[in-house]
Amino acid sequence: MNLNAKKILITGGAGFLGSHLTERLLNQGHEVIVADNFFTGTKQNLEHLLADPKLSSRLEVMRHDVTFPLYIEVNQIYNLACPASPIHYQHDPVQTTKTSVHGAINMLGLAKRTRARILQASTSEVYGDPEVHPQPEAYWGKVNPIGIRSCYDEGKRCAETLFFDYYRQHQLDIKVVRIFNTYGPRMHPNDGRVVSNFIVQALQGKDITIYGDGQQTRSFCYVDDLIEAMNLMMNTDTGFVGPVNIGNPGEFTMLELAQTILKLSGSKSKLVYEPLPSDDPKQRQPDIELAKAKLGWQPKVNLEDGLKETIAYFKKLLSS
Repeated sequence: MNLNAKKILITGGAGFLGSHLTERLLNQGHEVIVADNFFTGTKQNLEHLLADPKLSSRLEVMRHDVTFPLYIEVNQIYNLACPASPIHYQHDPVQTTKTSVHGAINMLGLAKRTRARILQASTSEVYGDPEVHPQPEAYWGKVNPIGIRSCYDEGKRCAETLFFDYYRQHQLDIKVVRIFNTYGPRMHPNDGRVVSNFIVQALQGKDITIYGDGQQTRSFCYVDDLIEAMNLMMNTDTGFVGPVNIGNPGEFTMLELAQTILKLSGSKSKLVYEPLPSDDPKQRQPDIELAKAKLGWQPKVNLEDGLKETIAYFKKLLSS
């Protein structure tokens, strides 16, 4: 029995990141309540946990949309609820903004009532198409407030504002992390993100679609590394609130990523080039000095090893 066990709510807990976080917290001996509206999350992501008698007794899964209040008793809240890929968040941009803003208000209200510690999963998208490289937490960003991506970017920026105002006005115990591109098993195969796109196209022998000239860069963090950092941040001393960048500073062009996936998957797919979508950032790389100093954290999994795990997951998924 874990005497330090907590009752922890994860909004968006059936999603890609949420399901990995649920697994980690259950393995640490905590009780976990997953709240998810299953727009992008799936019960399949949690099936292996629900099927394990040692873990399932401490796991509760509820269909709930965070744009509505939730009345439960908890010690910690991880607020992850929000579609995170452009295809999904642009499908219903008004609902995306509501999820970030109303969701933050409702979860902050719950934290205030229960005196729970609450962590906001923010995003590198708050930096927009950055003019500073790599991006430190002190950089305010360059976001188009009326663009097609702004429902997500501005929704997350507003959520950060709310978190810091609750911290200053109500002395709420908050933590804020800014997540950079993350990949790994349980990514949604149709989420339009570059890693899942390239892998699915390569495994199906379809042309690999590269937008622009393929020279735009991203930094890719393997999901296990990211979840560890979030968990460490949640358990830092009171008063250290962030925001803290979490990501892998290794920077790769889209072309390098595509070629690595072709090599690891043994695919014969060809590369095809399409125009770059509007407001697509040209460069994205986290400055993680703060995470190193305050969390004692840096990513351990290199891109090739992480991609091997992810390709194996998608192979199994596509063959089932």
